[in-house]
Amino acid sequence: MQDLLNEILDEVRPLLGQGKVADYIPALGEVRPDQLGIAVYGNDGQVFSAGDAETAFSIQSISKVFSLVQAIGHSGEEIWQRLGHEPSGQPFNSLVQLEFEQGRPRNPFINAGALVICDINQARFAAPSLSMRDFVRRLCGNRAITSDSKVADSEYQHRSRNAAAAYLMKSFDNFHGDVEDVLRSYFHHCALSMNCIDLAKAFGFLAHQGFCAHSGEQIVTARQATQVNSIMA
Repeated sequence: MQDLLNEILDEVRPLLGQGKVADYIPALGEVRPDQLGIAVYGNDGQVFSAGDAETAFSIQSISKVFSLVQAIGHSGEEIWQRLGHEPSGQPFNSLVQLEFEQGRPRNPFINAGALVICDINQARFAAPSLSMRDFVRRLCGNRAITSDSKVADSEYQHRSRNAAAAYLMKSFDNFHGDVEDVLRSYFHHCALSMNCIDLAKAFGFLAHQGFCAHSGEQIVTARQATQVNSIMA
């Protein structure tokens, strides 16, 4: 496995420089674009990694999966009354489709859908940001995981489009919490700082029918784990 990861890194390294960092958020625009890492968490608990796999970064939209799992865990199928689980065919932050479909996002991984999920979790937890942080810590077994406040603040200062989506959904009665409070939680989730190894471990439960080996918890049912995997696919 280690040889395979090294080979993959060697093959893709020449592609560095063809993309660009997300400069629409100033703090994200400061990230070095030449970093490349990969990690694999095996069924037997072994971890293999290569490159910059131990370099932490803000996980951004990866956090949407953790939020969805939290919501499914405490609310089950009820969440699908407020959003779908189909591809959108539109940009991740599109408002056009959201208005056309009367404030019901197509899936939990576009921004509007992630905000609905965050709204659902906001009503469930007394301290949503801390609840998410602690949840992720349990999943990966790393108690040092925290949110990058500089990134979260930068995202909040440039929240206009996400705020527009939230208020649009609120106009269709599909957003129940305080928009600004939910946005702050959402950005703290996106700003969670993790490395490739943390992430590989954290998502191990999705390959084990919802069971997390680090915490010894059944995070979601086997059926729910399959559902999350299918939506990601």
